[in-house]
Amino acid sequence: MTDGNGRRLAVVTGASSGIGAATARALAGAGFEVALGARREERIEKLAGELGGHARRLDVTDRDSVAEFAEWMEALGGASVLVNNAGGAKGLAPVSEMDEGDWRWMFEANVLSIGLMTRALLPQMRASGSGHIVIMGSAAGVESYPGGGGYNAAKFGAHALTHNLRLELLGEDVRVTEVMPGAVRTEFGLVRFEGDEEKAERPYKGITPLTAEDVAECVRWAVTLPPHVNIDRIDVKPIRQGGVALFRRDG
Repeated sequence: MTDGNGRRLAVVTGASSGIGAATARALAGAGFEVALGARREERIEKLAGELGGHARRLDVTDRDSVAEFAEWMEALGGASVLVNNAGGAKGLAPVSEMDEGDWRWMFEANVLSIGLMTRALLPQMRASGSGHIVIMGSAAGVESYPGGGGYNAAKFGAHALTHNLRLELLGEDVRVTEVMPGAVRTEFGLVRFEGDEEKAERPYKGITPLTAEDVAECVRWAVTLPPHVNIDRIDVKPIRQGGVALFRRDG
């Protein structure tokens, strides 16, 4: 919520690296008090120390972990902003060779997590009088590509959830925004390909990809606009990317 000086408390999930960590820095720089959640507790504790914020271990796919995090947030004064950044992809297999475990993880990490976190923190955001839910979607949430079946399905689901929330909260003082990046160089590829650096770097060859800071700036801009302004969706891609799998590469 806000303190006597109007300072707002923003939650960032998946804040241990990449877009999540960059978003935490951007929001702290914009005057927010930040609360960081991720499974890699040591990383977020270090970042929170740098930013003068708070950190707590969080598994966004576990209802008990989410409930404990929400109670902790209530004790801190309550959240007014929730950045649902946690998520990711695993593998690049066609549907005919799908790995059930990978698909289940992608659904839970990218879709179920949004529902659990939003349900847990929405009462606090409503009470703040200036709540804002940000969902980190993907260009893969509106356009499919070969081998992306599981991740496409999950991000299409996150995209649908954004629309649901926008309609369900219409008339309330809670904004809903989806940020949909294209190619961003983070640890995303290393997770997807289980540490294979060559595969992880392949999508960025011949282009200058977005950075985590580029995407974080989109979040910062959306949440710092006047409270009557709702940015429904931000599509952001490298200049050499025309579609989820359409690039004009050097060489």
